[in-house]
Amino acid sequence: MEFSNERTWLSATETGTQEEFHSRFESAIYKVREDFGDTHPIHIGDEAIMGRPAFEDRSPADLRILLGRFQAGTANDAKRAIAAAKSAFPEWSRTDPIERVKIMLRAADRMSADKYELAALMSFENGKNRFEAVADVDEAIDFLRYYSQQVVDNQGFDREMGRTVRNERARSVLRPYGVWAVISPFNFPLAIATGMTAGALITGNTAVLKPASDTPFLALRLYETLRESDLPPGVLNYVTGSGATVGATLTASDDVEGLAFTGSRDVGLAAFRAFTAKRPRPVVTEMGGKNPAIVTAKADVAVAAEGVMRGAFGYGGQKCSATSRVLVEKKVQREFLEALVEQTDGIVLGPPWEREVFLGPVINEAAFTTFRRFAKVAAKGGKVLTGGGARTEGVLKHGYYVEPTIVDRLRPDHRIHREELFVPILSAIPFNGLDEALEIANASEYGLTAGIFSRDEREVQAFFDRIEAGVAYANRRQGSTTGAMVGCQPFGGWKMSSVTFRGAGGPYYLQQFLREQARTSYV
Repeated sequence: MEFSNERTWLSATETGTQEEFHSRFESAIYKVREDFGDTHPIHIGDEAIMGRPAFEDRSPADLRILLGRFQAGTANDAKRAIAAAKSAFPEWSRTDPIERVKIMLRAADRMSADKYELAALMSFENGKNRFEAVADVDEAIDFLRYYSQQVVDNQGFDREMGRTVRNERARSVLRPYGVWAVISPFNFPLAIATGMTAGALITGNTAVLKPASDTPFLALRLYETLRESDLPPGVLNYVTGSGATVGATLTASDDVEGLAFTGSRDVGLAAFRAFTAKRPRPVVTEMGGKNPAIVTAKADVAVAAEGVMRGAFGYGGQKCSATSRVLVEKKVQREFLEALVEQTDGIVLGPPWEREVFLGPVINEAAFTTFRRFAKVAAKGGKVLTGGGARTEGVLKHGYYVEPTIVDRLRPDHRIHREELFVPILSAIPFNGLDEALEIANASEYGLTAGIFSRDEREVQAFFDRIEAGVAYANRRQGSTTGAMVGCQPFGGWKMSSVTFRGAGGPYYLQQFLREQARTSYV
């Protein structure tokens, strides 16, 4: 087998089939609406469990749209799911790795066949525009196929070693741990949930999946896809509910052997501390960023302005890879900021399932409140070049719509330069030379992604050599600090952005879900 990326929109542009892309997405909009409003169960072992108090899943783009009702799982539900996963582990861990690969590949094919319906659901559930929603589904498919390729290429992580005497036979075998808790975020509700879940399952572990309460529907579709692809009952369990109840029970359990988490720094560190308090256990986390893009005097300003706009305001800055600081050399500061404001003012904001829309809503009322609070802080401490307000006209009054915002002239130590806000606010910071820019960029406690725009190869190489980030880009027009592709840009951070420092979608990710055993025999 040979891995290749799904690339739906890129393929459409290369083959001139963009209208087919749009037609299929728009048909899917109507199709997924047929499933809205139902009440959905928790899945533990082979049981679908109802009867819990239910919470509503409404579209952040239009709160009048009820997507469904989901169970508010209890601590006992989490414990039962752990028990089911533990019971399923012995048989699943002994399953031939190629059989596990076959299940993942069947799931990938099912996702590919259903990609437009999954993407349309995503536009309703978390507010991504159609291009980003399809790309999210593509990434989920890529994770399933790439990790399958990794298992095959590494021969199930079982390799012969050297010998000290003639009759010695030694092997290194990577073996699964047991039950993993997978706690997934709202912003990539299918891709990240799939990547972490597939990482655990394909290596022979079992799992309990707890999705973000803002996006339980896509995680349910992941669970259903894997079960329909012949995943045995109990290998994956799906429990919705709060982090304080379900999440806390998972991280506190002695029967959970590993934790995969993507979310904020504070929640991630708290989970890490709780999970490793009694004994060492593996934790695979990604915990955010305060990602800089550097624009030097030798940049192509038009390319830089587009790249920064897309990096900062794609999905409303609600990506851990989003550009939240743009560092601009003073020689081109005015020219660049004028170009950036022009690009930003051209953004179409509205219901994300509409064809021309680039920016949909933020995810929930808490994010909406955060934006308004920090927009006021920005206006008080600096100069807002564009944006700064909420949008409530027409249909927008029914969702959480805010304007992409650029702020300049904040003092160097301002909190907006330091804190991950996860809303569409970009701060501009001037500098005099690349040394100063790198010093400013690296001053953050985070180290996830970073970008530079320069046509000087020496500047680019200096950036790569000295930037403290796990993912670094030069002259990326499609997104200054965003857009990692599975199998191309392993995605993981340094410093406070990660715990394990092995990138998702890269060649070293799966080994985190395994522990090594040296096996030696004499014949």
